Amino acid sequence: MRQLCHLSFLVISTAACLPFPAYSADEIQVYNAEIAEVGQWTVEQHLNYTFKGQTQPDFPGALISNHALNGTPELAYGLTDWWEIGFYAPFAVSSGGQFLSNGAKIRNLFVVPNAAKRDFFYGVNFEVSYETSPFSQSRYALEIRPIIGVRNKEWEFIVNPIVDISFGTFGETTFLPAARIARNLGEDRFIGLEYYSDFGQIGNFLPPSQQSHQLFVVTDFKVSVFDVELGLGFGLTPGSDPLIAKAIIGYAFPVPGQTNTATDRSLKNPLLRSHTNLPN
Repeated sequence: MRQLCHLSFLVISTAACLPFPAYSADEIQVYNAEIAEVGQWTVEQHLNYTFKGQTQPDFPGALISNHALNGTPELAYGLTDWWEIGFYAPFAVSSGGQFLSNGAKIRNLFVVPNAAKRDFFYGVNFEVSYETSPFSQSRYALEIRPIIGVRNKEWEFIVNPIVDISFGTFGETTFLPAARIARNLGEDRFIGLEYYSDFGQIGNFLPPSQQSHQLFVVTDFKVSVFDVELGLGFGLTPGSDPLIAKAIIGYAFPVPGQTNTATDRSLKNPLLRSHTNLPN
């Protein structure tokens, strides 16, 4: 894991020197370093609806966030006890009812093994994406998401100091930190607050009023074999979408060769829960 930390520092340092436009909130989630077991598939569906958002596009032809629905189906697979790969197919439905594809994403998530059982946990996620014109002025992008967290039987606190890099003529490197603090109520139930932001280009941050800062009230729970997270987010600056609702529904398929399922394990360990890009 020492090599992993060195690699993360090198990549992030390089990113800070590069020239990322705003992108849509297809995934509003704070990652907690927990991954699928070796040989296990998991699936999540992210849905975010902007009840009240920006009414002007971020650039000509961009999707307007007001009354838009964003979503991301995600399929993930555990390769080792410290490496998970994931695949995304983001989309949006505009306020006028038009369905828009935002290309595809693939990620590699590297974490400390057994993160769900640790008081201190960490990892880093690398996500490469191909994006379409309603969502970005650049076609290719890289997200680097470090994960640092602490927890005990009652509380968890996690930060994701995210760096996004887009490539090409309109390429930028932006800083989008996110954080979560949550209270464990037991029996796979959590309530908490999540913070998402977009400071703009590294080295040339946007004026505070144009930055995006949002605070979400969230709850996590189980419905049968499904993990569910619901949240309501409020914009804290004029540059933020004032009101967004989010939902994440996840399911972990049984591990091949084992009789117990991810659901059985999570019931034994209330801190085992599916992991939460942020409003863009």
